[in-house]
Amino acid sequence: MAYREKTAWLSLIALAVAFGPYFGMTLLWPPDNTLPNLSQLGFFGIASVVRMLILGGGYLYLHYNVPKADRMPPDERDRAISQRSITAAYYVLMAGMLIVGMIMPFNQSGWTLVNSALLMIVLAEVVCGSIVVLSYRWQRA
Repeated sequence: MAYREKTAWLSLIALAVAFGPYFGMTLLWPPDNTLPNLSQLGFFGIASVVRMLILGGGYLYLHYNVPKADRMPPDERDRAISQRSITAAYYVLMAGMLIVGMIMPFNQSGWTLVNSALLMIVLAEVVCGSIVVLSYRWQRA
């Protein structure tokens, strides 16, 4: 497995572990729309810290357990995969932000808008990481 594929898996796992419970609990127990809702903000902060800890630990693990030869600077294939994944994620993010910023304010407010925007950001990251993983998998087959 390529080093950049491993880092993409790490990113996807960190997103799932950190923001899966956040969005699950937000769906089960929606926050009241009064701003600022410090408990909801604290829950988001915990999810963000968990993600950063997973990423930090994972990158340290990869740094010490992956041979230096596998951590070479990106070549043309790596740059093409990165460009393709970032482009797709950008379109997902822009579509989501257009919905959240231009359509939803007419009938939603407060934490519904905040969590919808956050969901679009996380979804764009998932698209980016998934395309990286799939691109490396397809090239090996």
